[in-house]
Amino acid sequence: MRGSTSSFGKHQNMLPAASRGHNRKKEMQEEETHAAYPKLNLPPAELRLRQTKGAAGNSSAATCDVFDVLRRRYVRLTPEEWVRQHFVSYLLHHKGYPAGLVGNEVSLRLNGTSRRCDTVVFGRDGAPLMIVEYKAPGVALTQKVFDQVARYNIVLRTPWLVVSNGMTHACCHLDLVRQTYAFVREIPTYAELTGARQQPVGAPGTTN
Repeated sequence: MRGSTSSFGKHQNMLPAASRGHNRKKEMQEEETHAAYPKLNLPPAELRLRQTKGAAGNSSAATCDVFDVLRRRYVRLTPEEWVRQHFVSYLLHHKGYPAGLVGNEVSLRLNGTSRRCDTVVFGRDGAPLMIVEYKAPGVALTQKVFDQVARYNIVLRTPWLVVSNGMTHACCHLDLVRQTYAFVREIPTYAELTGARQQPVGAPGTTN
């Protein structure tokens, strides 16, 4: 083992000094980014971050981007995005949600206005099963937040609604037939999500 470590160290020293400095600078930037955002009440996530320069290379106006594995591109890192990326990682790696059936920034039309759901989970038949709405860690999960996701559900009619600010998570299961709901303690696994699906319901606004 000592020989292996020594060999690695030797090859590492063969890197050009400028390259070693660049790698160390990148590591420091990532450490600073993680330090700037709070540790969440979620498992750690392996995020791909990159620093972006400000106008005319102004380092003081530099920002940070994070790679979104669902949208397959870098997006601006904000406190709310920090929560989203950790929560999506939790769904994919700890709850068994297939990446191909989870979408970020899903568009919908509500009262003639274009809206976007933070995250939507779909069944294997393409039917929406869950809406997840995120807020920044410092934003309380008030009734207004629940009302927002409930309005989106007028269109999508999913049996599961979730809101999270990274520190607190609330998960609600709806019975769309009886028009009742109940909060649950744990975010369901994808298997539980699909196993608890509601039977087909009538058009929006109909009651039994």
